[in-house]
Amino acid sequence: MTTAQTPQLDVQPSPLALLLLGRGADPRSERGVECPGDLPEPSDPDLVARARAAKEKLGSKVFVLGHHYQRDEVIQFADVTGDSFKLARDAAARPDAEYIVFCGVHFMAESADILTTDDQKVVLPDLAAGCSMADMATAEQVAECWDVLTEAGVAEQVVPVSYMNSSADIKAFTGKHGGTICTSSNAERALEWAFQQGEKVLFLPDQHLGRNTAVRDMGMSLEDCVLYNPHKPNGGLTAEQLRDAKMILWRGHCSVHGRFSLESVEDVRERVPGVNVLVHPECRHEVVAAADYVGSTEYIIKTLEAAPAGSKWAIGTELNLVRRLADRFAPEGKEIVFLDKTVCFCSTMNRIDLPHLVWTLESLAEGTLVNRIEVDRETEAFAKLALERMLALP
Repeated sequence: MTTAQTPQLDVQPSPLALLLLGRGADPRSERGVECPGDLPEPSDPDLVARARAAKEKLGSKVFVLGHHYQRDEVIQFADVTGDSFKLARDAAARPDAEYIVFCGVHFMAESADILTTDDQKVVLPDLAAGCSMADMATAEQVAECWDVLTEAGVAEQVVPVSYMNSSADIKAFTGKHGGTICTSSNAERALEWAFQQGEKVLFLPDQHLGRNTAVRDMGMSLEDCVLYNPHKPNGGLTAEQLRDAKMILWRGHCSVHGRFSLESVEDVRERVPGVNVLVHPECRHEVVAAADYVGSTEYIIKTLEAAPAGSKWAIGTELNLVRRLADRFAPEGKEIVFLDKTVCFCSTMNRIDLPHLVWTLESLAEGTLVNRIEVDRETEAFAKLALERMLALP
């Protein structure tokens, strides 16, 4: 009886496999795997005092931006809070600040670098704070998509519209091909502009915002939309489907907002009689259709500010913000609950924690520049062109 020997295969891990294992890096991706330097211990009781001392030492040289989805321990040190584009513009309005510390995710820091001066340095406390949605559209994939559109004979009719939640490379592609950027607040205006320039829109990278804006806000049908899957040959679409479509939606989504379901809406209406359901337009179409109110993060905040005392609200967006709003408006008698029973933090946004912020501020206070986010000149030029088109929207 003989024992078969297992052959020794010379199998090399792919770059993607190494990246996911934390043993590689992709400079053109939202993902990062390294954070040089020694971080303070998360249990250090002096972290708050250390952050305050370092920030005070830096004075006007540092400007700290805090995205709405950041945890409370970080947001307390923000000079301004807001959504990604508002924060990037706030940074641009502070040219005297040498360091812009962006407590958010990678694409947000890129946008801040694009809009600030060459003398300013944008810093991301943790390079691993990326965005799963932004990662769903790489420059290579989008270039291949454009080749597919060209082969189908429709590229000349297509205007790209890219969501702010995209990498600098995707923003640059958009600018280079005559398109514009949009936020969740002005997506309808951006699409109206795009359809004045061409017959079709390639919407990147969030399929849900594109679909909800086209169908809910602009009266198109679901049949007017097709879904381009970068992982399938020709995006999984025929040339005829591309020719017939008005909206070519990229197969991307937000990992937080995509978790909300129609069952979530139905369940909360049973649990909380008289509740108002308020969701972000990154949610699935069926969730948006079943909600009472739909809008951007800023819209959600303003709606709750204007809500009458005693009103009840179920909010479909990131949990850090929902809990902060619930605490803020509780004294006014407003009941605010999370739309889903399942906890739904943005995992990459939560990578920016107090130890990373302390390490960043103390490093800068000592004269050591860490984790700088810098967009190359050519990418910056085309990305800024796309952003300027957005700023020029009526």
